[in-house]
Parts: sequence; C-alpha cells; structure tokens
Amino acid sequence: MRLGVLTTGRGLRAMVGIGTAILVIGALGIAQAVFAPLAFALFIVAIVWPLQRVLQAKLPKLLALAVCMTASIVVIAGFAWVITWAFSRVGRYVVLDAERFQLLYNQMAGWLEGHGIVVASLWEEHFNIGWALRIFQGIAAIVNGMLSFIVVVMIYVMLGLLEVDAAAARLRGMNESVFGRVALAGCTATSAKFRRYLVVRSLMSVITGVLVWAFLWLLGLPLASEWGVIAFVLNYIPFIGPLIATVLPTCFAVAQFDAWQNAVVMFACLNVIQFLVGSYLEPRVAGNTLSMSPFLVLLSVFFWTWLWGIAGALIGVPIVIAALTLCEQHEGSRWVAELCGAPSSAGRGRRQSSQ
Repeated sequence: MRLGVLTTGRGLRAMVGIGTAILVIGALGIAQAVFAPLAFALFIVAIVWPLQRVLQAKLPKLLALAVCMTASIVVIAGFAWVITWAFSRVGRYVVLDAERFQLLYNQMAGWLEGHGIVVASLWEEHFNIGWALRIFQGIAAIVNGMLSFIVVVMIYVMLGLLEVDAAAARLRGMNESVFGRVALAGCTATSAKFRRYLVVRSLMSVITGVLVWAFLWLLGLPLASEWGVIAFVLNYIPFIGPLIATVLPTCFAVAQFDAWQNAVVMFACLNVIQFLVGSYLEPRVAGNTLSMSPFLVLLSVFFWTWLWGIAGALIGVPIVIAALTLCEQHEGSRWVAELCGAPSSAGRGRRQSSQ
C-alpha cells in the first residue's frame, strides 16, 4: 500500500513537472518579444559588469554607466557594420558577375531538364515578381525587428547595470536560505562562465576567420577576405553558423571554378577547418569550465532557434550554461550538471574526500 502511494506521488510529481515545463516553453515562445531581449541583456550585463564595477569605484555611477553603455553600443555597431560590409560586398560581386551565374543557371537547368525536371515552369510558378517583393519586404521587416530588438536590449542592459549592486545585496541578505545561497553563488559562477565563453568563442571565431581567409586566398577564390569575415561572424552560432559558412562560399565557388571538383575539395577543406577548430582546439582552450555534451549543445541551438529564431541560435548555449551552473550549486540538482557536462570542482572534491 505504501509503495503504491509513493509510486503515485512520484508519477504525480513527474506529470506536474512535465506540465510546468510545457507551460514555461509556451510562455517563452508567446512572450518572445519580452524574454529574448531580457536573456541577451542579462548576458551583456554579466560581460560588462566587471568594467562597470571598476569604473564606478573611480567615477560617479551614472558616468561609469554611460561609459559602459557607449562601449557596448560601439561593439554591437561594429559587429553590425562588419556583417553588412561582408554580405554587401558578396552581393555586389554577384550582381556585377551576373553573366557567369546566368551561364551556371542555364547549365544546371539544361541538366535538370535532361532528367525530366522542367526548371522554367517551376521558376514561373514559384519565383515571380510577387515572390521577389515578398523577399524584400521580409528583409525590411527583419532589419526593423533587429533595430527594435537592439534598442530594447540596451534599455534592459542600462537598467540591469543599475540594479546589480542592489540585487547582490538582497541575495546576500537571504544568505541563510537555500535560495539565497544557490542564487548568489549561481549568478557569480554564471557571470564568470559567460565571460570565459565569450572570450573562447571570440578567439575561436578569429582563428576560424583567419584560416578560412588564408585557405580561400591561396585557392584563388574572389572575396577571400569577405568570406573570412563571414566565417568569423557566423562562428558565434554553434553548428548552424559553421555549416552556413562552408555552404555559401562553396556555392559561390561553383560559378568561379571551371571544374566542380575544385568546389568539392574546397567544401571538404573548409569542413576540416571548422572541425579542427570547433572539435579539437576549442575544447582544449575552454577546458572543463565550459564542457558540455555535444548533443546538448546541438539540441539547445535547434531548440532555441525554433523558439526564438536567430536570437535563440545566438543565446541558446549561454542559456544552457546558466541553467547547468545553477544546477551545480544545489545538491539535489547537481546530477543534472554532471550528466550534461563536466562535473563541478565542488562535486569532484566531495567525491574524492568521501573516497
């Protein structure tokens, strides 16, 4: 009888947990306009806070805040300019070299029609002027949405930097409770991991961009610098970014090289570069601090991309890092962090002392 009651209780708790998770995911998706900028703002606050703390020890708090906000805006604007420059250069080159791409299209259309696929009818049916107008409208909507998103994020960052000291004081006041200890230790550790994650990701992105540029330059592909910049930027999105950064120049190379075998070799070499940097070099630089299951990284990227789009692809891994770091701080949930990544140093110390 008692066993049946315990089983029923566990089943009920599991059902409540699953239902709660579904409701939370639904709320995050519905309120994307609120939670996605908030997640980015918390990430930026964790990165910028050490600078804010140093400055406000020497300057008035509002002046230190102005310096940090200016630095953040300059960095974000710099990334936006670099992305725009690289893609605009590639687009301009494609337009100026339209005859070559038209020849490639005619060759592909002839090959497909020889195998029973009439490209002309498909083009007329699906790729008409209305389709082109919808594409341009979609691009304009994305640009406007990104600008609004950045404005909201920066407002959150400004308010968050003003509230860090007060929030930390409140958590220290709750130090006697389990929640206070877990939240304070978790926030401190998460901030440190965010900064290390950004440093490692930036370093790997620079290395990837330089290697891609050097390889394409030696290969003689036009716009090697632009493709290196694109590889650098897209490397901030795990899995999806490197894949796009290899597919785009490969498609471009098909029209530039006479033999398609050269494009295949280039695609293979670019994947080797991405594999060596992402799977060999990055784990050795990051160490166990940011160690996560590759399956969990892939799942987080696809899940948050599905939920929040491009914003989710960028912030998905930091969200999982924060969740696992918070799980490390409590004995009852530490197994989740150890299952999904490297065991925490505290957990390893306790197990070694018990042995």
